[in-house]
Amino acid sequence: MGTFVKSDRQPCRILGIDPGLNITGYGVIELDSSGRIGTGRVRLIEAGVIRSRAKAPIEDRLKELFEGVQEVIEQHCPTDMALEQLFSHYERPRTAILMGHARGVICLAAGLANIPVTHYEPTRVKRMMTGNGRAPKHQMQLAVKAQLGLAAAPEPADVADALAIALCHQATVGELQ
Repeated sequence: MGTFVKSDRQPCRILGIDPGLNITGYGVIELDSSGRIGTGRVRLIEAGVIRSRAKAPIEDRLKELFEGVQEVIEQHCPTDMALEQLFSHYERPRTAILMGHARGVICLAAGLANIPVTHYEPTRVKRMMTGNGRAPKHQMQLAVKAQLGLAAAPEPADVADALAIALCHQATVGELQ
């Protein structure tokens, strides 16, 4: 696969996203100066959440999410996006449909910015980070803290999940090189 450095020699940046209609976690990591994904040398650029108004109509909430993702993309110029895949066994089908809407506008924002999107199942991300595909949220937060050398665990858990997704992409693509 080669290196992942933009043509102007800027390092590769991965935007990890934990999608949600109310709260979407995001995390931007940057690879070491060699530009090689999978080297294990990453640094945190920014992490946070995009919130929508819970009582607003669905079209307004999706617009807020789309604009929030666009803002993160414009501000940090990621070269890759890693996005959590939908669960295949939702107990509430309506939740799956709403999550599909959220993922759709996130993918649209990436597509408009010409950013390739890779999708990861939550169990795969958890297994990669902790060795346990069913790891609880606090364990994921501690794993992200350790992997990025942070002083404190990322809060809220949506942020830790987004960073874990970005780190999973970093490790996975590195395996393919």
